[in-house]
Amino acid sequence: MFQNKSILITGGTGSFGKDFCIFLIKKKIPFRKIVLFSRDEFKQSNFSDYLKLNFSKEFRKIRFIIGDVRDANRLKYALNDIDILVHAAALKQVPAAEYNPIEFVKTNILGAQNIIEACFSNNVKKVIALSTDKAVAPKNLYGATKLCSDKLFISANNIIGKKKTKFSVVRYGNVNSSRGSVIPLFIHYDKIGKTLPVTDLKMTRFSITMNDAIELVFNAIRKSFGGETFIPKISSYRLSDLVKAINPKKGFKIVGTRFGEKMHEELINFDESEHIYDFGKYYIHLTDNLISGDIQKSIKKIRNKKIKKKFSYNSKVNSYLTIRDLKKLIVENK
Repeated sequence: MFQNKSILITGGTGSFGKDFCIFLIKKKIPFRKIVLFSRDEFKQSNFSDYLKLNFSKEFRKIRFIIGDVRDANRLKYALNDIDILVHAAALKQVPAAEYNPIEFVKTNILGAQNIIEACFSNNVKKVIALSTDKAVAPKNLYGATKLCSDKLFISANNIIGKKKTKFSVVRYGNVNSSRGSVIPLFIHYDKIGKTLPVTDLKMTRFSITMNDAIELVFNAIRKSFGGETFIPKISSYRLSDLVKAINPKKGFKIVGTRFGEKMHEELINFDESEHIYDFGKYYIHLTDNLISGDIQKSIKKIRNKKIKKKFSYNSKVNSYLTIRDLKKLIVENK
């Protein structure tokens, strides 16, 4: 699958992009090159220094390209001679999306379309786009833009014609250690001696480690045939338990939910569930309106894995991490 292949990661110097690059190196994947595509030259310089110091042999096969997914021409240039693309670039902060909606549309939606067109132009073989639980029945603009992005990538399989490009999506919740997620935020407040700002103690969220997110994306690259949305089976945690796990003595203050936030997140909603297939450690969502002959053949092969009963896969009605589990996560994130 990866022998002598070129891999490009958009958002290549973000939390996921850097860790995925390191994962591929440590796993001794026989790639030809990895291209890290991102906007921030300072982050590129820092990560380049890190790779040079820690993986000097493999560093010669790493390339850094400054660019923005909003720039269609730059993407076409960057995707020359690329076999596999992992799309991790996005604007993600919920409050920022409500205040700057058009900027999120430009990056998360128009950027997605730019990627699709650039992949067609360069005959990229496989595309995996990262998504979020906030794209399921979205309540905020960020989630709405990611829903549109997901639809663009999945529907692109209907216009491939004779091209060999296959588009799939990986959907999961906030990665525990990623920048901007609640666990690093609470740890920071605890370190500086501040009271934890809690939106609502009854709130629940899905929990996934960076390692599990990376493994899911890696398996999606290996196993996808186009048109799927990969969804992991993961646990949830209660915000009240997270507070207790970080510092039960220091206390907290209720600041109220932010505009656009849900009390509980969904990875599969009730209506989507009629198109869900069970693959043990993960589900895939696969609609019936994909017309590619190859995809239709693949659907027939997995027909026995389709779930017949409709359901909602949400963070409230789910298995929960214990306070002990959360304390382990906190230690790993410090």
